[in-house]
Amino acid sequence: MADTTPFVPDGFDPPLDLTADRFVLEPLGPQHTEPDYDAWTSSMEHIRSTPGFTTGTWPREMTLAENRADLERHARDYAARTGFTYTVLDPQSRDVIGCVYIYPSKREDRDAQVSLWVRASRAELDQPLWTAVRDWLTGEWPFTAVDDHGRS
Repeated sequence: MADTTPFVPDGFDPPLDLTADRFVLEPLGPQHTEPDYDAWTSSMEHIRSTPGFTTGTWPREMTLAENRADLERHARDYAARTGFTYTVLDPQSRDVIGCVYIYPSKREDRDAQVSLWVRASRAELDQPLWTAVRDWLTGEWPFTAVDDHGRS
């Protein structure tokens, strides 16, 4: 029988942003298609070396239209509360720096998994972003055990 437990409790309002000195997170959607596409297509090798992406099938070559469809899927997941994807933006230029994905874990001993990446040209933000997201998940989200792909 399929697990019908909701990913987040009915009364929980997912945070709409995370603001730090060097980046800002906001829900990812189709309005980010072109800058998101530029960020990850210019950084595929770097992303593939990031925890959470070393064994998966993404990033892979795709068209701008396929990327838009992917961002639309993430926006639907967010609206349905089945997964939460955030774009990571430079606070001044609003350029896309990366992405954060929060989805149900495939591991039975975890209630969520988080993956994140930054573009290769902003690789110095990988650890500060992870630290901020880890603290954000601990302080503002209802999860008790997060699969962080070995980052902690």
